[in-house]
Order: sequence, then structure tokens, then C-alpha cells
Amino acid sequence: MNADAFIDTNILLYTIDDDPASRVKRDASRAILLSQRWGWSVQIAAEFFVNATSPKRPVRLTSEMATRCLEVWMPYPIVPITVDIFHRAVELHSQFRLSYWDAAILAAAGHLGCRIVYSEDMAHGQDYAGIQVINPFTVFEATAKSV
Repeated sequence: MNADAFIDTNILLYTIDDDPASRVKRDASRAILLSQRWGWSVQIAAEFFVNATSPKRPVRLTSEMATRCLEVWMPYPIVPITVDIFHRAVELHSQFRLSYWDAAILAAAGHLGCRIVYSEDMAHGQDYAGIQVINPFTVFEATAKSV
């Protein structure tokens, strides 16, 4: 079970965002899911469910709709939360002074053999122990503005 890129929660959330102001991020997120050999983790699935169904969200999904979205993505490589992932996340947390949750994303990405994590929440271009974080929206927004 391998993947080239790891998808953070925000990428999945933008795929369901119907706000016209989010068009560039929605299009970029959908393009990544359709063009990359990607993977994710149970942590990401849980974060998506919580955020997509949150009453704070302008247009929130029902539990059933969020579960349907997640089921569509289940065939992609998904990393469970294990003791090994936890220990690696704690190491990365200490080494890079990241939040535990961001470190757990990197640990899961490493478990899948990913060299890229797509996220807007970590430092764009930063290399974390051989895994580079790419904020796809910096690239897509710059391209959209120049067109």
C-alpha cells in the first residue's frame, strides 16, 4: 500500500465547498484528487467528518452525506492510527516543533512512502525528514491571478 502524495483534511474539505470565493481552491483540490496517486489516514477521515458536519460550517453536510464522501475515498490507500504511527509522530513533533496532529500526518505520509503532503496548514516548501509540504493553493492562486 503506497502513494506518491498524502492529502490533508483541508484538501478534502475544499472539494465540497460551494462558496464562489473558494472556486480556485475547490478546483485545485479536485484536480489533485483526480491526477495524483494519493493516500490519507484515518485521522484525516475523522477530521473531515467532524469539520464537514460542524454547525459552524456555512453549508454543512449531514452525517450521511459526509459518510458517503468518505466511502468514495476509502479505496485510496489509508493508514490506520497505530502505536508505530503515534511514536513516529511524537518524534517528528519533537524534532520539528510541530503540533502532534501535523506530525501524525507526516508520520502517516511516511508510512505510505509519500514524498509530498498537500496541505495549507504547514509551511509551504518545508522538508520534514524527506517529506515536502506543498500548499497547492499558492501555485493555483498565482496561476489564476495571472490569467
